[in-house]
Amino acid sequence: MMYPKGNLFIPASHGRLEAILKEPAGTASGVGLVCHPHPLGGGTMHNKVVFRAAAGLVDAGLTTLRFNFRGVGSSTGTHNEIEGGMEDVRDAIAYLADTYPGEPITLAGFSFGSRTGIAVGMNDERVVRLISIGTPVDKYGDYSFLTDIRKPVLFVHGDRDEFGSLANLKTIFEKVAENTDAELLSFSDCGHFFDDHLNELREGICDWTKRQIAKVEDL
Repeated sequence: MMYPKGNLFIPASHGRLEAILKEPAGTASGVGLVCHPHPLGGGTMHNKVVFRAAAGLVDAGLTTLRFNFRGVGSSTGTHNEIEGGMEDVRDAIAYLADTYPGEPITLAGFSFGSRTGIAVGMNDERVVRLISIGTPVDKYGDYSFLTDIRKPVLFVHGDRDEFGSLANLKTIFEKVAENTDAELLSFSDCGHFFDDHLNELREGICDWTKRQIAKVEDL
């Protein structure tokens, strides 16, 4: 399958990451970053969930970057599991921070992109809020690190997710919600790839992000 090329390359520890940057209409109210699912499962920045998530952030007024992890598309390097993914997320955050200094970053990740992106973003002060889509709680073992999140976080999940049961996610979510502003948006009759719920996913991410931005502006 042929995909359109990214519209920029960003510097990475192993060379460069292929990326796409989209700007909102009017004045931006921050920047967004979206991380794609597992490269070895065919994940790219063109994944339909990633595309809709990025569109939702743009709808909410954020200049939004999505990128290909190492070894995907025209990104250099070779896949190196979670460790390599986290390095790439750090490089993407660094690019946004350098290009848009002082702008708050909203970080979203889908599946593998959630596992790598949230782990980095929750501990990076430049990232002010987090969106975890299709959190693969049954695939990657211990997810207890999420309970250390102290930033606003939205979980988006299907009740038939093949890589993380909604019940298991809810157990973690309840612990996360004890310590921070957390929301769970779940869709019924919905698998990991949100096939019949992509527009609702986009709208839900836009709505939550707008509400979070409004909370900050009201302070």
